[in-house]
Parts: sequence; C-alpha cells; structure tokens
Amino acid sequence: MGDSRFRTRLQDLLAEADVRIDGARPWDLQLHDRDLPARLLAGGSLALGESYMDGDWDAASLDGMLWRLLSAGIDQRVRGFADLRLAVLARLFNLQRGRRSYEVGERHYDLGNDLYRAMLGRRMVYSCGYWREARDLDAAQDAKLALCCRKLGLAPGMRLLDIGCGWGELLRYAAERHGVAGVGITISTQQAAHARELCAGLPVEIRVQDYRQLDDRFDRIVSVGMFEHVGARNYADYFDVARRCLDGEGLFLLHTIGANLSRSHTDPWIAKYIFPNSMLPSAAQLTAALEGRFVIEDWHNFGADYDRTLQAWRDNIEAAWPTLPERYDRRFRRMWRYYLAGSMAAARARVIQLWQLVLSPHGVAGGYVAPR
Repeated sequence: MGDSRFRTRLQDLLAEADVRIDGARPWDLQLHDRDLPARLLAGGSLALGESYMDGDWDAASLDGMLWRLLSAGIDQRVRGFADLRLAVLARLFNLQRGRRSYEVGERHYDLGNDLYRAMLGRRMVYSCGYWREARDLDAAQDAKLALCCRKLGLAPGMRLLDIGCGWGELLRYAAERHGVAGVGITISTQQAAHARELCAGLPVEIRVQDYRQLDDRFDRIVSVGMFEHVGARNYADYFDVARRCLDGEGLFLLHTIGANLSRSHTDPWIAKYIFPNSMLPSAAQLTAALEGRFVIEDWHNFGADYDRTLQAWRDNIEAAWPTLPERYDRRFRRMWRYYLAGSMAAARARVIQLWQLVLSPHGVAGGYVAPR
C-alpha cells in the first residue's frame, strides 16, 4: 500500500494547479497505482510520462490536466535525476553532432509513413499550421506554405534550399506554384523516399544529408521544424552554413518552436521517447548566434496556432488507430497521446512559441515588408 504522506504531498502540489486526485472533473488525475505518488515526487516529468504509458493513471482531458500543471509552474518545482543527467550530458558532450545527429531521424521520423500519413492530413506537413483565416487543418497547412513562399518572395527561376525538408510538401508547393527549382535535405530515409515520389517530375532534388555537408549556392533558403534538432552548441555552425549557401541578395526563412527560457536540453521524457538530442532555442540563444551573420528582417510569433494544429493531429490519429498496424501497440498509443497532449498544453500555456524569422545577409535595401 502506498505511503499516505506521499499522496498528501502530491495532493497539495496538484491543488496549486486546481487538479485533484480521483476528482470528478475531466482534468482531474485518476490514480490506478497506490505507489504512484512517491514515484512522481521522486521522478518528475519522466516519471509522469512513463507512468501514464504504463497505465498507472489517467485523465479524461489529458491536455487539460497538463495545461494546468504547466500554467502553475509545477514542472519547475519537481525535477528528477533524469533532468540533472541530461543537463550534465549537454554540458560535457555535443549531443547533436556526428552519429547523434541522425538518431532523431531513425527513432522518430522513420517510425513509419503510415503513422504520419494518418495523423498529418492531406499534406504531410509536420509543423504548426497558420490558422489566421483557416477553419480546418488542411487549410491551415496550405496557408502556412503560402505564407512561407510570400515571405521569401519566390519567383520563377529561383533556386530554393529546404533544410529539413520532411516529406517534401513545401518544395512541391514552391515548385508548382512559383516555378522554382529546389534541393531538400533530410536525415530520414523514409521521409526522403516519400519526398522523391511526391516531387517526381519537378525540378526538385531530395538528399539524405546532414546540413553541415552543404556547399551549394541558392537564391532562397527555408527551414521549417528542423532547427529544434540543431542544439545550441551548433547554432553558429548552422547559420554559417546557411550564410555560405545563400546569395548575397537572398532571404532565409527560419520556422522553429521556441522556448521562453534558455536551456541546454529538452524535457527528459521527450528526449527519451520522442525527440532524442533535441532542444528548443530561446530568443537570446537565437540572437546571439545570428549576430554578425544575418540581419533579422522580421520575427513573427504565432505560437497559439500550435494548440489548434495539435488538436487536429490528435483527432486524426485517434480515429486512425484501428486501421494502423499492430506495432503501434497500446503502450505506443499512450505514449503518442501523452506527447500530443503535452505539446498542446505547452502551446496553450504559452511556455513554448512558434517563430518565423526572415533573415538577410546584409539587410534588404529600403526595408523588408513582412506578409501576414
């Protein structure tokens, strides 16, 4: 039987976020294991995620519960050994270099195109949609692709580099709508295979390649949802590569999730189960790396749109589970559900942002007018 002292301590902590143990509200935590309070108090965010995967607790509104915890800052008050371990590793090693730089491709993006096809909608775009005028996921992703192309001022005959091209949707859109030729790089073999098929017949080349190997010349560069895997130790190298590859009169659009606080590593549960060796950049980390390399022409934050995007992904994947292969078993599904709910909660609590930066090598003569 679990120690009542740990349950009381957990109850008091959750109460600060208006969450109750075994309460009747959708966001209340339903406890299935009496020993769970001690595990959570000792293990922090890693224990919370793993115990959900194990089926030790539930919440009818998982994102609602996690949103309350993040809004109340409970995650900052309960840290386990795993968080300390990651901080030490990030200090001692470059976690996003060499063989480690390919790990997220193998463990996350190569999970299976069937999974992502079921979740992401008509376009396999695995990044925040733009919901300013959109009413559904497909329209929001079309609007995001259109926004990227407008911000870059694409025109026929231009050469476009997509760093972290995913399944190739942006390159196809740009080639078909704006008459550009493109090169896309990814570290995922499954993404590359899909992108090559998607872009067949267009002037688009897809490579499985680390960004550090790039040494071509382009009129425009775009990078959507890849910078989260670069790591602060590599920001200077990343922007040096982009500067080397960009024409002197060119533009570079960087689309990334951002954090309010500077850190050297990601959440331990995310690192172990979803995005190994990842981290979100802060504004301070970005501006420090950009200094002397690029002029910031525009900084656009539409982070609140991520909550709506993630909700749509959740609705899609929950409806699709019965049609997907058995390798996505019960534990995997709970893991995926927790990942999406936690991301929703972070966007809703505004502890993560979604930034699009437009960068130029020397500054746009007469000024840059930013589309919205």
